[in-house]
Amino acid sequence: MKIHSCFPALQSPWHFPFQAFAALALLGVAYAQDGASPRDDRAWLQSKGTLLFEDTFQREETGNGRLDIGNGWESATADRAPQVKQADLDEGILKINSDGKAAGHGVHIHYDAGFAEGGTTLRFRFPGLNKGETFTVGHVDREMQGVHAGHLCYAILNPANVMLRDNKTGIHAEKIVARRSEFLKRKEPLPPDLDAFLQTKEKTVQWKSDNEWHDLTLVFEGDEMRLSVDGKLLVAHRSEGFAHPVKRWLSLAASSTVWVDDVKVWKVK
Repeated sequence: MKIHSCFPALQSPWHFPFQAFAALALLGVAYAQDGASPRDDRAWLQSKGTLLFEDTFQREETGNGRLDIGNGWESATADRAPQVKQADLDEGILKINSDGKAAGHGVHIHYDAGFAEGGTTLRFRFPGLNKGETFTVGHVDREMQGVHAGHLCYAILNPANVMLRDNKTGIHAEKIVARRSEFLKRKEPLPPDLDAFLQTKEKTVQWKSDNEWHDLTLVFEGDEMRLSVDGKLLVAHRSEGFAHPVKRWLSLAASSTVWVDDVKVWKVK
């Protein structure tokens, strides 16, 4: 980029530092707006927020029931497959083992969080017990009207990428569900306007999973949702659904197996 093209010709050596500073400042603003600038969201939560909840899972579960994980957690899918242990507390780790075939639904484990701005920090690991292990972290508000099952927003970690999705005003808005289902039933492509709209409700970036422990930070600030792994900002996205005033339930979900530990929920406001 030719910086001098944005400014008048230099008149004397005195002008250069100011103009160069101005140009670099503009570049810095653009860099920050791209979401590429480094940001420590874990430090933001700790310095600006109030700790609402934490769990290190140093206990044993009492059974396979809805509330048997303890400490306020609720397994929304436990009663669908009471004979299957989908949440095992072992050596201070929440070991999730989703059995979608038995339960008819992937595992969903919730905790009633409740904040407008803030977020969650936790440690996670794909243990490598199944192919294509995935991990979903997000929020549900069953008191919302016009949104299927209260699905609000999610970060979805897949083997090759990470996605942030606004479900509230996207695929789970009841009006969108009704229109989209017609085409899904017929196995037809979505109409261009609907497809283009839904693409604005999510953002996907490349990311390669492994079988090591990682630190995850998921935050909400205004209409922005940001996900960091091991202190590095991976993806940020803006959508109106992220500004929902009550991130009521922290939701952990998986397609098969994932291990979770050291969960903390922070409220900034």
